[in-house]
Amino acid sequence: MQRLARRGAREALLSGERLLGEAISTQIRRHHRRRLRRLDWEYALDTTGTGWAVGEPPPRPGNAIEMLIDGAEALPAIASELEAARSHVHMTGWFLSPDFALVRSERPVVLRHLLAEVAEHVPVRVLVWAGAPLPLFRPSRRQVRRMRDQLTKHTRIKCSVDARERPLHCHHEKTIVIDDRVAFVGGIDLTTEAGDRFDTREHPARGAIGWHDVCARIEGPAVADVAEHFRMRWQEITREPLPPVLPQVDPAGEVELQIVRTVPERIYTAIPRGDFRILESYVGALRSAQRFIYVENQFLWSPEIARLLLDKLTNPPTPDFRLLFVLPSNPKSGNDDTRGVLAELIDADADNGRILACALYARSGPRVDPIYVHAKVAIIDDHWLTVGSANLNEHSLFNDSEMNVVAHAPKLALRTRQRLWAEHLELPPDQIPTDPIRAIDELWKPISKEQLERRSSGRPLTHRLVRLPHVSRRTSRVLGPINGIVVDG
Repeated sequence: MQRLARRGAREALLSGERLLGEAISTQIRRHHRRRLRRLDWEYALDTTGTGWAVGEPPPRPGNAIEMLIDGAEALPAIASELEAARSHVHMTGWFLSPDFALVRSERPVVLRHLLAEVAEHVPVRVLVWAGAPLPLFRPSRRQVRRMRDQLTKHTRIKCSVDARERPLHCHHEKTIVIDDRVAFVGGIDLTTEAGDRFDTREHPARGAIGWHDVCARIEGPAVADVAEHFRMRWQEITREPLPPVLPQVDPAGEVELQIVRTVPERIYTAIPRGDFRILESYVGALRSAQRFIYVENQFLWSPEIARLLLDKLTNPPTPDFRLLFVLPSNPKSGNDDTRGVLAELIDADADNGRILACALYARSGPRVDPIYVHAKVAIIDDHWLTVGSANLNEHSLFNDSEMNVVAHAPKLALRTRQRLWAEHLELPPDQIPTDPIRAIDELWKPISKEQLERRSSGRPLTHRLVRLPHVSRRTSRVLGPINGIVVDG
């Protein structure tokens, strides 16, 4: 009897927690809708398009884009383009480490040394977030000022800090524009803060946290949109006028791209109503999904996104519809929130096998190191793709400054997904079924399930892909509003 009573009390508590969490999520969605309505941005929540955002800048044809997966591929490519600068270098970031090595070889290429060398013959301008105003969070204002001084001392590098953030939020975008000819847009911070971003696709165990990230290298007309955003921010913060951005007229490739961003309202005079087109792009793309949604992200906590995903599971557009997530095993913040959303999605799936969430681990015998999933990638139906700095949380969709690139490009989406899945499944691409649903059901599910069982029983892993437990107390949803106002990176 006592056991039954305890079980009944536990179920009643969980039911109460679930109701409280749902009530808070509903209030957050209503708050955001009222806010966007006041700003004439409510349509971003209601769009039924296919993932292009309306307004400026529009989708641009004639681009070349290369997806650079993990630091060992992306960082040397960034170094090479920086070395080739002929007119200017413009960089934005959440935080930088001046001593960060972009190339790891017998002759390392260190960020500060490289930028100082480039600055001897062309202007180098770096714009970073000013840091957290409260010393409880990192990087702090003092830490950023110290970094700026270290980066610029005895060099011609110009580095300014941007403190025009919403309270307890940040500037989170990561972009590099070189000569208005090439741009990098992605999730990789050039820093060792909270983890070394240099890691290979093999992700060897290194006695520390591993790092999985993605960055896009762009050439063509879309570069001007990245450049113009930097120009706007730099001029408002420093009052230094910059020459107009000259768009590239000649096509560099065949891919149509759109640059989308999040900029909160009343931060910059140039865009007083803000810009919420990352949210708009995601809403349209998720609503239009037919067969599968694949997401790599640091976080999965946004009531707006959660509601769209729940609708897909309760009303699947096709019988074999799938949701697949690659997430950190232990994100910096919002861990319980992400698990709470996953628990809700699992409940909505009702054992139909439409949803799977996995984490990554580097292994060395019986020991494992977590691989931090910092990438912000989504691929839908092998047609729509986005990569950038935006997480699927309230920071990135409403309150931090962010930049993503969006493409409607089947060849690019398919090629990117195949490369990512080959890395995570540790298989050659030709051994992965061409049909993504078969690949999920025949490879992702059994591999990740076996590895979770091994990890739970204390046996060594034989694969880096591990299913997330899919268990969460609903009180995790109560923490959402709290994490929604806490600085993250």
